[in-house]
Amino acid sequence: MGDSSSSSAAYIKMVHHMIEKCICFNLSKEECMDALEKHANVKPVVTSTVWKELEKENKEFFETYNKDREERKVEAETMARIEKMLSEAAASKSSDDEG
Repeated sequence: MGDSSSSSAAYIKMVHHMIEKCICFNLSKEECMDALEKHANVKPVVTSTVWKELEKENKEFFETYNKDREERKVEAETMARIEKMLSEAAASKSSDDEG
């Protein structure tokens, strides 16, 4: 029995480590669950459970992490809108120059 509990602990530790890697890549919990399922055959329920435990143990970190992720998402959307406006303006200007 000691052997199976130590292998379970090692598995959870490995999932924990992979979640930390996902966090380094700024992934959400859902993105992490998808990535670990696809690339490491970790069931989403396992990733979700380990993630929730990490959130409990590191509440302030995850509050900041989730807030920063949301802010980056808004910034990325704003940049995408600006780039689209600029490319539309450039296309419009080049068609004006041709005419």
